Amino acid sequence: MAAAGIGAPERVLPVSPNWYCSRCSDASADGSLFGFAARNNICLLVVSSAVPAFHGELVGHTERVSGFSFCHYPGQSNYCASSSDDGAVKIWNLQTMATVTEHTLHQNTISALHWSPQVKDLVVSGDEKGIVICYWYNRNDSQQFFPEPRTIFCLTCSPHHENLLAIGYKDGIVVIIDISRKGEVVHRLRGHDDEIHSLAWCPVLGEEGLSSRPEEGQEDAVDGCTSEEAAAVTKGCYLASGSKDQTIRVWSYTRSRAVMTLKLPFLKRRGGSIESAFKERLWLTVHWPRTQPTQIFSSCFGGELLQWDLAQPGKRKWVILGSSSEGQNHSRIVFNLSSLQSEGRELLLSISMDRDVKCWDLATLNCCWTMPSLGGFVYSLVFSPVDTGCLAVGVGDSMIRVWNTLSLNNPYDVKTFWQGIKSKVTALSWHPTKEGCLAFGTDDGKVGMYDTYSSKPPQISSSYHKKTVYTLAWGPPVPPLSFGGDGDRPSVTLYSCAGEGVIFQHNPWRLNGEAHDINKVIRETNSIKHKLPAHTEISWKPDGSILAIGNEDGSIEIFQAPELKLLCTIQQHHKLINALRWHHDHAAQPELSYMIASGSNNAVIYVHNIKNVIENSAEKPVTITEPFRTLAGHTAKITSLSWSPHHDGRLVSVSYDGTAEVWDVLKEEPLHNYRGHRGRLLCVQWSPVEADCVYTGADDFCVHKWVPAKQEYSRPPQGKKSIELEKKRSSALKLKAKKKKKPLGKVPSAPDVSVNGGEDATETLLEENGLSDQEGEKEQEEPAERPSTEVHKDSPTCPPLACTPDIPKPPVSFRTPPVRKDHVKPGSDSSTKRKKPRSILPLSTSRDHKSKEELHQDCMRLATYLHSKDQEEDLPSPSGDHANLGLFTNRPALYRLMEAEGKSHLENGHPELFQQLMIWKGDLKGALQSAAERGELTDQLVALSPMGGYKAWVWTVEAFAKQLCFQEQYVKAASHLLSLHKVYEAVELLKSHGFFREAIAVAKTRLRPEDPVLKDLYTSWAAILEKDGHYSLAAKCYLGAASPYDAAKVLSTKGDPTSLKAAAELALIAGEKDLSVTFSFRCAQELLSAKNWVGAQEVLQQHESLLGHRLVFCLNELLHKSLRERNPVQNRSLPIPCYHSWAVRQDCSFIEMVTAVWQSIFGVQTAEQAQNMFEQLQTIQYPPATSNTPPRQLLFYISHKLTLALLSHQTASWEEAAKAILGAVSQSYDAGNFTLMQEICSIVLPRGCDYLREQLDSSDTQSLSAYRSLQAFVAYGQLYHLWWNLPDDSLAPQHPRLTSEVCSNEQSTLSCQSNCASASSPAEGIHATEARPGEFFPRRDNNGTSSETDSLANSSLLKEREALSSCGVLLSEEHAAVQSVQRDISRVQQTLADMIHQHRKNNLQQSASDEQESEEKQLSLPSRSQKMNKVSEPVSLPDLTKQLTEANRKLAEFPTSIKDLPFPDVLECCLVMLHVGTQWAVDLDPELQEQCLHLLQKYKGIDIYEKACRKFFT
Repeated sequence: MAAAGIGAPERVLPVSPNWYCSRCSDASADGSLFGFAARNNICLLVVSSAVPAFHGELVGHTERVSGFSFCHYPGQSNYCASSSDDGAVKIWNLQTMATVTEHTLHQNTISALHWSPQVKDLVVSGDEKGIVICYWYNRNDSQQFFPEPRTIFCLTCSPHHENLLAIGYKDGIVVIIDISRKGEVVHRLRGHDDEIHSLAWCPVLGEEGLSSRPEEGQEDAVDGCTSEEAAAVTKGCYLASGSKDQTIRVWSYTRSRAVMTLKLPFLKRRGGSIESAFKERLWLTVHWPRTQPTQIFSSCFGGELLQWDLAQPGKRKWVILGSSSEGQNHSRIVFNLSSLQSEGRELLLSISMDRDVKCWDLATLNCCWTMPSLGGFVYSLVFSPVDTGCLAVGVGDSMIRVWNTLSLNNPYDVKTFWQGIKSKVTALSWHPTKEGCLAFGTDDGKVGMYDTYSSKPPQISSSYHKKTVYTLAWGPPVPPLSFGGDGDRPSVTLYSCAGEGVIFQHNPWRLNGEAHDINKVIRETNSIKHKLPAHTEISWKPDGSILAIGNEDGSIEIFQAPELKLLCTIQQHHKLINALRWHHDHAAQPELSYMIASGSNNAVIYVHNIKNVIENSAEKPVTITEPFRTLAGHTAKITSLSWSPHHDGRLVSVSYDGTAEVWDVLKEEPLHNYRGHRGRLLCVQWSPVEADCVYTGADDFCVHKWVPAKQEYSRPPQGKKSIELEKKRSSALKLKAKKKKKPLGKVPSAPDVSVNGGEDATETLLEENGLSDQEGEKEQEEPAERPSTEVHKDSPTCPPLACTPDIPKPPVSFRTPPVRKDHVKPGSDSSTKRKKPRSILPLSTSRDHKSKEELHQDCMRLATYLHSKDQEEDLPSPSGDHANLGLFTNRPALYRLMEAEGKSHLENGHPELFQQLMIWKGDLKGALQSAAERGELTDQLVALSPMGGYKAWVWTVEAFAKQLCFQEQYVKAASHLLSLHKVYEAVELLKSHGFFREAIAVAKTRLRPEDPVLKDLYTSWAAILEKDGHYSLAAKCYLGAASPYDAAKVLSTKGDPTSLKAAAELALIAGEKDLSVTFSFRCAQELLSAKNWVGAQEVLQQHESLLGHRLVFCLNELLHKSLRERNPVQNRSLPIPCYHSWAVRQDCSFIEMVTAVWQSIFGVQTAEQAQNMFEQLQTIQYPPATSNTPPRQLLFYISHKLTLALLSHQTASWEEAAKAILGAVSQSYDAGNFTLMQEICSIVLPRGCDYLREQLDSSDTQSLSAYRSLQAFVAYGQLYHLWWNLPDDSLAPQHPRLTSEVCSNEQSTLSCQSNCASASSPAEGIHATEARPGEFFPRRDNNGTSSETDSLANSSLLKEREALSSCGVLLSEEHAAVQSVQRDISRVQQTLADMIHQHRKNNLQQSASDEQESEEKQLSLPSRSQKMNKVSEPVSLPDLTKQLTEANRKLAEFPTSIKDLPFPDVLECCLVMLHVGTQWAVDLDPELQEQCLHLLQKYKGIDIYEKACRKFFT
């Protein structure tokens, strides 16, 4: 396989080749590339006899590519040409993969294309109207010919004569023209009876060597050739043609006739004979290899390929390819063949309707390899947890692929499953323990299970979803399947979530049984009465203990199995949840297994750690509104997520912005961005075997395998990619809106019996292979955009009407044309002239306006008839041409007259006059039935219908209502149904067609208030309004349905402060206090992000239970004011803060100022009140801060801790106060914001920590430990201040190893290490320093730079010496020992994780005989220190286990107070203190210096130097 370049995919499952094209694939002349048309692009493969490799795509056409050809002129193999339904012919340069030139000279659909092998710049193309265009692109010249007014199916240029061109037509004619003689027809070859699918010239000149015998076709006529034209070619050449008439004919150019006719054999397959439809589906392509002039290769009926030996005598001249073993041939018809020379072997390449590209060895006639391809969107990717490396792919072409990605012999070892699937495969899930058991879900709501190791059809669940299945998951059973013993129920059951918002639990032992809706269990367990949100995603924690469900409103609910008790609700997203993924449970840090990542229709990924919620289960469900980590960077909705099983906290996401992003979740950093797909990404899976490989699927019909480390970019494009994709989608929609002509003759005449479940060939052709976008018919409603619940599509368009007896329909039927009213201009003469009304008996009237003689004759006939009647003679009554006399004779004759008049009215388009005649006859029922059959009932006829009785009126009104439905007059139809008192039918009719207002009006006026139909109307309308974004109106509907809980939730969907405030007030009015509290707090947080503290307090003051939060917001405001006045941040961004009138007082401390506001504004005056507030706020836990935590969020976390500290101060709980202040300071330390840390310390502890020390109990070790940690952080802030206030010349000149050269390379860990290690290595540097303490860091040379006698300098040095001496609290040997042990544990855990991953990888690659031997060998892996260029000895697994046990034992010996409380890095502080003392020319206290050197020597480590460099130089 060719090596992939930077950013290129390692392996690709490409899009399927296009169907029904005469030449849409070709091989290059140098034998290196094979290209085929795939939708709107051209896919290129690097060909060898062993393994194909994906080379790239040629992208530029906007519609289906219909033709492709390489340039076979010597030395021009890097050029190719393509044609498309967009009317363009493009010339490509394969070195640059770009268009050289193009033309759009064709006015009709291009159907054939070929690059002349004799002229290096001549490209010939033909279209459906018979126009042939020759284009010389070097000189930008063209000629147009019109040889025949027929549809061109194929054409090919002669390899021997540069001016000869053979053309095959739809009606079976083959024509050879000479382009040098203005396209004159040289030969017209007749013999085929149907479409010409392919033409191939013999590669050798001359017409010898064929074993021809007299054939039926030898008397075929050849028109249009003369002896002069035949003599123009001194040496003839053969031409082969393949036709839909099931024959191949070999034509002689010199003799102008067919010399051989080859009839396709009917090859019987296993299981029966060939069906007639199977024969009709034939596409007969022929190929004449350059190295075998006596042999032709052709396709056959069912995908077989035949080799014809033209020199062999006898009838049987064919041999089937791949007959040596089963499964080598294609399973469906073949469209194109092409050959090339590679590695000294002649190879034949074929593309087929079965979506496989096959390579054949022409020496052995066996298949070398098969490249599978995909014919639809890739909706789902999932790796088997049992058969590692087995990847299941769910595709929109109604098939499942199972790809063995670990196959060493065949990198594209793919099995296809299609039985029982008749729709797009949108969801897949492997059984967690049973090998080969694969569950699938489809677009039509079907759920089933495949056994991939057998050929049996799948088991299908008897419970169908109403809409698309989006997610499948295996998990432990919940009631009622969880009842019973272990042997009576399955250990795991299958859960399916679909577009209607319902989750079903299927019993895998009895799929034919009824599936259970888990909403029932959720309601019963949690006593929920309100409407549950529509579910869109489901994910089980790997250990099966916790279930996470994502909802349409953006909420995520966490349930405890098996009773599904609701533990918490995550209110973070505000849009539909598309993806939920739990972190794997084999991380080095066990707490990471509680992380869950979520993606929705907005572009942000949130990660939550719910360890505290699960371990400390509360009585009531908790609401989480703050994420543990936020991953922002994508510019469109998130469609799928996948955790890396090889790393801790490594996540990959895919999005509609067309890219995949790899994240370091704990650092909130984007690492690698993949942009190889040409569409929206839909699914992703991290390889369980290869640590640095990811698989992604998209709507470009492709699966890509790519390596994150090889990607050029680190983060998604900011809008550019999404804009380009939006342009592509909009252009595609415009193209679809334009009516396209159906390619003539390219669709089989009979339905195609498809391999994937009996779909019809026309539908398959149109939807899946380039005539239109297979998935694009409703791009805005694809399963990745999950729809909300709505009226089902199968709902009736009108109510059932009463049946009437069958009435024979008259032979002539016309629709009544619209009546046009003539507008009369005032004042004109026409105002006085009235139009004469139309006669109802025009036929009788016209026949009474004859000549005088004819009128006399009529009188005679009438007298004769009447006289004979008087004389009782038997004469026939007037009829036929004399029917007009019936007006003057008896009733039967009058009926005949009226019948003739009525027929005349119908023929002239006046059915209303015909109906009047029938009413005159008294046949009212007949008139009504006739009008109903024709859809011509009118209000007048309905008004007259009571004349026929009650039943006739009821039947007429029902028929008229049905007619109005067909005419889309649903409101009028409902009104007529109401006249029959069919209220429910009228309401259902209005509801099913979206007239919810009208339906509700009818229901409220005609039905009882408690009727369930009214509530159903409200909820159905609300669901549609919610989907369309009309949240306020949807809330009104829920209120009308007596569901205030849902009304408040839908109001809050938008997530802006105004909506949240309205939702909170509504919930409070409705008595939903808990919900109102949640929305109020969220609203306050949104207002806080806008710096509107006044608005936040107004929202919070509605609830007494939020008084504690009001205190937090108050302190946050005052803290923000104080920091603003101190101006620690230079850039102040909008919006402008909205403060209260509380002033920042300078005459008192910050604590006193806050306490005064609390007492005066919030009434918190007693210790009991403060204790209650403390208990309320202490239950709220926020995630630890990181360097990526937003400043606004960080300040809020600090405000929460400081509020706890002040409340503890009021209650004299000094231990809690110390812990809370320590938490606030450590938050800023963890975020890397040392400036903020200093400001917090100076604001909260203006006089230092001594006051707090006096209040603590000296016998309480826990409180003293908290005090020491707090004191250390205060000292750390001073040390940080000293570092950044060093003399200007202290760093650069005298200490080059620690200058910007180190910092400039801080992205490289090794660079930082080597520089720091070179300054003082752990082994040698410290010993050298002990011998010469003053030279550990070189002193500053003061020659001429400063004066020792300068009093200001002396005072400054004195202050710095005092400050440096006060940092001695940082040199805690206990904390240094704990930190050293913790580093050892982390290092060993990392090494163990690396060993486990490497061991799994080695086991998969070794043979079975080597596995036993490998277990006895010692495993060695590079640890972190090895990666940092430090050589270490191989470490065995027992040694690592022993080290880990010993480290854990040491850690357990330390007091809990030291282990649990944060403390600055001691060794880092030692390094900085030594350096700062040297640079300030301050004599560091000998004891401190000795203590620093002692700690560095005792707990040495290169990572310490690296960390110090990275933190203090940035």
